[in-house]
Amino acid sequence: MAWLYNGKILKVGRGWLDDQGRKHPYNWSSSWSAEEKTKWGVSWQDDEDTSYDNRFYWASGVERSLEDVAMVDEDGNAIIDTGTGKQQVQKGLKSQWIEQTKATANEKLKVHDWQITRKYEKFVDIDSDVVTYRDAVRSACDTIETAINNCGNLDQFKALFEVPVDENNLPTGNAPIYNWPVEI
Repeated sequence: MAWLYNGKILKVGRGWLDDQGRKHPYNWSSSWSAEEKTKWGVSWQDDEDTSYDNRFYWASGVERSLEDVAMVDEDGNAIIDTGTGKQQVQKGLKSQWIEQTKATANEKLKVHDWQITRKYEKFVDIDSDVVTYRDAVRSACDTIETAINNCGNLDQFKALFEVPVDENNLPTGNAPIYNWPVEI
């Protein structure tokens, strides 16, 4: 909740300048009547609705894009990244979650990387359960990425986060987006 003037948040207990350069006193919030606040263009705004899931929405009713979006200004011109000289791209949910999935797979594989190194440095076999687990991690990563890429709309994407349940509403497995093998 905040007091606003032309979309700018006014701090209670601090003076402020209006668009005409008039300075308003620090005690405006307590000394001004409701009519005076309205006269000077000051209004109260309640907090935004936070009942939305910010994994899928920017704000209440404002969906995040599944696909990457090339950034343009209000005139439709490409917004160029000064560091790279390329058009800026806002990553969509698919790209973000594919990156997250790859990072998760990497973390799960990293635990056993020492056995891979040992095999090539000392010619010692990798434990068979580690080989099986690492193959399962790579397979799960591919399956999750495919499921993400196959989503054609936000409802399909949101379904990837739903935990399957039985007739008693008890979990029967992992949500597809988190369906990784049991760690060893």
